[in-house]
Formats: sequence, C-alpha cells, structure tokens
Amino acid sequence: MQVITANRLLDGEVVWLGLNDEWVESVSDARVFDGKEAVAEGWALGTAAEKDQKVVSVYEMAVIEEDGQLVPVRLREKIRAAGPTTHPELGKQAQAVSA
Repeated sequence: MQVITANRLLDGEVVWLGLNDEWVESVSDARVFDGKEAVAEGWALGTAAEKDQKVVSVYEMAVIEEDGQLVPVRLREKIRAAGPTTHPELGKQAQAVSA
C-alpha cells in the first residue's frame, strides 16, 4: 500500500493526497494506492498539484494498516507524520494532545 505525500507550498506543512484529490494533514486520512497503475495515477495527481504550486517535493511512501489506521512503514515517514521531534508542543504532536 502506498500513499502520496508532499509539503504544502503555502506553509510547509506535511500533507498527503486524500479523497477527492484534496491534500490532508493526517496520514490516516490519505488515499491508498495499491498496485503500479494506481500509484502512477496518484503520482500524476501529485505532480499536477506541484505544477499548480499547491505542494512541493511529491513522492510516494509505503504504509500499513494498524488498528484501522494508516501508519507509515519507514521511520523518516513516521517522524514526518508526527511532527517535529524537537518541540512536542508544536505541530501535529501538539494537535494530538489538545484533541
């Protein structure tokens, strides 16, 4: 299973391609692409958004499903999904605590 990720150009926030081709701020809300053709479709949507200057640095990443939630496979992607490691009171980590 793959998802498409990037950074939103407006504020640098890590985002994932979600349903209806919207960029979402949680990997759990990402649209899953399975198989080469589906990943190629997702890549094309991401590349188009990059050309429209909505996002930058588009790439695909592997995820698995744990307890009904999408979870990144690689450590780098887990860190990007959680937010900055230096200040847990900032970014996605702070949002999780306040929720």
